[in-house]
Amino acid sequence: MAQIRVQHLHKAFAAFTAVQDSTFTVRDGEFFCLLGPSGCGKTTTLRMIAGLELPTSGQVFLGDEDVSFKRASARDIAFCFQMFALYPHMNVRQNIAFPLVSQGLPKAEINRRVNEAATTLRITGLLGSSVSGLSSGDRQRVALGRAIVRQPMAFLMDEPLGALDAEFREVMCNELRALHDRLQATTVVVTHDQTEAMSMADTIAIMNRGVIEQLGAPMEVYERPASVFVADFIGSPAMNFLPFEAALSRGCETVQIGLARVAVPALRQDVPQSALLCGVRPEHVHFADDSALRAEVLGTEYLGTSQIVTVATALGTTLRAKVDADSPVARGDHVGLRFDASAVSLFDHASGRVLQTARDDHPLAAWGRAAFDRRTEAGARHG
Repeated sequence: MAQIRVQHLHKAFAAFTAVQDSTFTVRDGEFFCLLGPSGCGKTTTLRMIAGLELPTSGQVFLGDEDVSFKRASARDIAFCFQMFALYPHMNVRQNIAFPLVSQGLPKAEINRRVNEAATTLRITGLLGSSVSGLSSGDRQRVALGRAIVRQPMAFLMDEPLGALDAEFREVMCNELRALHDRLQATTVVVTHDQTEAMSMADTIAIMNRGVIEQLGAPMEVYERPASVFVADFIGSPAMNFLPFEAALSRGCETVQIGLARVAVPALRQDVPQSALLCGVRPEHVHFADDSALRAEVLGTEYLGTSQIVTVATALGTTLRAKVDADSPVARGDHVGLRFDASAVSLFDHASGRVLQTARDDHPLAAWGRAAFDRRTEAGARHG
């Protein structure tokens, strides 16, 4: 296996820019996810790593080798597609063995690798079966087996679980991560599903409109989002936002939102008079009778161990709180809101950029901010 380095990768199709100045490293043996909505550039990025698309500019390194403009066949990479791309006229064994047969390997070596891959994927009993009669999950395993037998330097997967139903997708998430750990493989997966990315990845690159908004571990991008987009995209329910205007000084630990003084992490920068956003995750919203920040309960959603309570604030905004299942709230109740101060994020409304607070003293938070800075610079350069 080997690391993958992407440096200032840019891809334009005529007047449309699909990828803008992307820079990141996938470490040897890492499980790396490119996450974002449809059309954000994640699949184009993956295809450039694979050699299925050539970059307009920038470089792709596989190990120490610059493969930026090499054909896909000249890169030691295995690619798994969303729709499996299996050969219907071949059985499972023949499908898995096909890349080795194409390479002209001895029959004994082919059989050994196929049997090893089938054992790893728990499909030994299916080797003689036709792929047309398999379930979606078993077809996905066959597609993975065809990639595994090649013993490539890296695995690339484009929405590998996208064709599965929700229940089986969760099972395959666990199996795909377990497979990665057994093979100690360098793996890059594209997905639009945050649950898949958060449950499988060591590192997530969140993309939006062709640029990487943030790089970080799952906990990092959830707890310390670098932008409004990341805060809104990651999490279910998403982060709540309360708009306010203020000029803030370095070190301040409260902000005025409507009639309430809201505690926030100590600010690490001066902020001129600006339109700002106070962001807080639903699990960090609590009901407090003595709070000046008032709201009316619009409805509740029971989740078994918890409930999601939707409230309308006196400021005209809607918030969601994740509270204990037995919290006595009902539609029409009037409640006060209190936030966990250490978990509050502040954003500049115009740029969407997070303000530096005590939350960002963690070194990984600086890494995420640096990715957002590169995104801002890339947008300025490429319009």
